[in-house]
Parts: sequence; structure tokens; C-alpha cells
Amino acid sequence: MGIFLMVIAWRLAKNTEGWTARLIVAGALLLGFGYSILIPLYEAGRIEPFSAAGHYHGSPATALAWHAVKLVIMNSGWLFFGLGLALHAKVFTSPTPRRNPALPPAATHEFIT
Repeated sequence: MGIFLMVIAWRLAKNTEGWTARLIVAGALLLGFGYSILIPLYEAGRIEPFSAAGHYHGSPATALAWHAVKLVIMNSGWLFFGLGLALHAKVFTSPTPRRNPALPPAATHEFIT
């Protein structure tokens, strides 16, 4: 998943410039780190998951800190990636006002008497 997001981000960012490219790449990097490093470490048991019941094998403070790190990285990654995609798709731009066609000058009326 992380490699897929980085490939998509690279392909979108090479045709984009400014904050749009930065947000797409930053979000993809955060998500890539989360999906390729953090989630597998949780699944392997190297990082103790946060338990609402309070049952820990190690330090509860460490489990809470890693849980906070995972939440910040994954949520900010999706936020940045989504904002970058929205900017790339021009979702936040205001529509251009329609131009009024040039009206012909008002003709003078001739009165018939």
C-alpha cells in the first residue's frame, strides 16, 4: 500500500507544482511510513497495541505514546494526501464568472410624426 501511494504521488506531483505537489508527496510519505513500518510492527507484536481494558505486557505509557504516533501519522497522512488531491483536481477554486457579451450600443429612436 505504501509503495502504491508513493507511485501515485510521484506521478501526480511531476505534473503539478507548488503546495499541491508538496501536500501529495508529504501525505504519501506519511502513509507509506505508516503502512510499511508502523502497521507491520503492530501486527508482529514489536509495538504493544493500546488497550482500553488496561492489560499490558510492558509500559502503558509506551503503548499510549506509540498509539498517538500511529494516529498522528496515519490521520495527517490521509489529510495531506486528500488535500493535495483536492487541490490537484481544483476542487477549491472558485468558478470563473461568466463574461457578459458586449451589448451593442443602444440605437437612437426616430420618432415619426
